[in-house]
Amino acid sequence: MGLILLRYGEIGLKGQNRLYFERKLRHNVRQCLKANQVPGEVWQEGQRLYLATDQVESAIEAVQRVFGLVSLSPVSEVPADLEAIGQEAVEIARRAGLGPERSFHVRARRADKSFPFRSPEIERWVGGRIVEATGARVDLSKAADIEIGIEVQRRRALVFGQTVPGVGGLPLGSQGRVVVLLSHGIDSPVAAWLMMKRGCGVIPVHSSSDPGQTAQVEAIVHALNRYAYGWELRPIILSHHEIVGPLLSRLQKIRAERWACIVCKRALLLRAAQIADEMGAKAIVTGDSLGQVASQTLDNLEVISWGIPKLILRPLIGMDKVEIMALARRIGTYDLSIQAAPPCPFLPQSPLTRASLPKLQALLEQVGMEAELAPGCAGTEGGSGHV
Repeated sequence: MGLILLRYGEIGLKGQNRLYFERKLRHNVRQCLKANQVPGEVWQEGQRLYLATDQVESAIEAVQRVFGLVSLSPVSEVPADLEAIGQEAVEIARRAGLGPERSFHVRARRADKSFPFRSPEIERWVGGRIVEATGARVDLSKAADIEIGIEVQRRRALVFGQTVPGVGGLPLGSQGRVVVLLSHGIDSPVAAWLMMKRGCGVIPVHSSSDPGQTAQVEAIVHALNRYAYGWELRPIILSHHEIVGPLLSRLQKIRAERWACIVCKRALLLRAAQIADEMGAKAIVTGDSLGQVASQTLDNLEVISWGIPKLILRPLIGMDKVEIMALARRIGTYDLSIQAAPPCPFLPQSPLTRASLPKLQALLEQVGMEAELAPGCAGTEGGSGHV
């Protein structure tokens, strides 16, 4: 039976609410093991979580995707004795291939202050044993090839030579629900993932204009669900033609097609707000990145957000395309998002880039869209749009 040490980060700063976050994290780790058919037992001692399993590699591959965990290490458990610690550290160094051509350092943490040696003394003594056994070079910087970790606890010590990074953040489902306007593109799946990282249960809503596009979005949701332990993503698929088609036909009659993207975005946000109310969600999330396309200029975002009766969150707003693409590759949605898909059938040749609120209000009145696109907002100057 192998033992894995699980570490969390900002949860430790939560004060009186910490117990809630810790319970949620333990629950999500157990859900992860169940979903990946990995047997194991999860428990907590102090500010450390532990996972005992006979499938260590499979458990690490899965659990590193649980939001709230910053890192994890397969550990060896030995008596809290300096000689035993040194012997195990040498074995771990050898198994890791440490030799004269490679470097290492030792990091010790003495949780049990009654242990007769302080952390620097443990590091020097164990480091000397490893040098003697392997001939490796000590490098105290982050450039070292291997870090040997030691945690001295009451009645035992944990020794490890591998630290696997986790995704960090907060336990999924700990921050309530949000509705995400999810397209088949690169940006909105990344926005959804970032909100999941902040602990939000995501309700994906997709406005589809093509069956192939729907299948593409379902594949993206499946990829996101690899991180969704504690809250499964279940997409809601809407008809783009039913939501937007009648509105854009009215724009064409008055030759105001340049407003199509703005009208479309407002219609989708208002429908998302209705779904949020139905599903008990507190906010709407979009994949907007400032200045990336015509509908995402600062002027247009102000107009699009005007009067929307739900908080709007835009986690990508300050990121550029290169940063967003890199994160999409990391989380496994990039290749799904770049597959060929039909263009939006309502996209105008020359979209409006600098809309204004007075012009939008005049347009809505001219074509009789006030009830559909500005419910309860006619004649007002403010809104509830946020980033």
